[in-house]
Amino acid sequence: MKTTDATVLDEPKTHEPTADAVIEPAVESRPRPATGVKEAKIYIDGKFYSEANAKVSVLDHGLLYGDGIFEGIRFYNGRVFRLEEHLSRLWDSARSICLEIPMTMREMTEAVLETIRQNHLRDGYIRLLVTRGIGNLGLNPTQCKRPSVIIIAATIALYHPDVYRKGLAIVTCATRRSNPAALNPAVKSLNYLNNVMARIEANLARADEALMLNDAGNVAECTADNVFVVKRGQIFTPPITAGALRGITRSIVFEIAAELGIKVSETDITRHDVFVADECFLTGTAAEIIPVVKADGRLIGNGKPGPITTRTMARFREMTRETGTPIFVPRLRD
Repeated sequence: MKTTDATVLDEPKTHEPTADAVIEPAVESRPRPATGVKEAKIYIDGKFYSEANAKVSVLDHGLLYGDGIFEGIRFYNGRVFRLEEHLSRLWDSARSICLEIPMTMREMTEAVLETIRQNHLRDGYIRLLVTRGIGNLGLNPTQCKRPSVIIIAATIALYHPDVYRKGLAIVTCATRRSNPAALNPAVKSLNYLNNVMARIEANLARADEALMLNDAGNVAECTADNVFVVKRGQIFTPPITAGALRGITRSIVFEIAAELGIKVSETDITRHDVFVADECFLTGTAAEIIPVVKADGRLIGNGKPGPITTRTMARFREMTRETGTPIFVPRLRD
């Protein structure tokens, strides 16, 4: 049932959505199709385009200067997980950089849902972008008259399932996390070069992820994930002021810990705290919750995912299966 005024271009051959969408396991660094969706449809400013024909202007300031914002959103079992929280953070990012999103939050919600429907998916990932829009070659954003909204639905499995059972190996990188006074990580901007440079260091070290420190030498976050350590039955994570993103999955860990009766403290963490932790895990929308078993060559705990980590992961998976904004509204019988 179509519930948006968006126009469909390059109409695909009709095919019914499958009950279980296939999510191809893949490590992030391996080459893979852009979306992993056959006959993918991408939303750009109210219209749907085939993946081959989905294009933006070379004069869009999102491309020229990384001037824009984004959200990564997961959907499971026909429901979009924590959609309201993601859109609230998107609007906060927009407000912070004086970017006016050219639609209401309700319209954005429907556009996200319709993009998933157009791609016949029940499980997957949404990349939602708002760029400053087309302007001239100057830096001044007032030259851009109208922001652009882009929504991409994709299949995703950031790490192989074995990694969730066995855990990651991470390294500390030399690239420091951007100082919040320079570019606040609370804004999920399209300028991710700071994170990309850290990711390159992880690749060169043949590690799964890179631990990023702030200017004070404390742990901020990883390239795309928040960091948690467990010590003596308590969970610790860097505060937002350390340069960490206010992650949606990060906040869910606080909820789960409260359910399990485990104390969570936001406090400065050093590399030493990671090395001597009983457990360590990362959180992010794409990665979900994933254990870390080695940091800079040192085993964390006994070198296996710990009990608090595994309990948190299990509860998180229950939440993703059972909650979220419905994508497909059942038709009423006549």
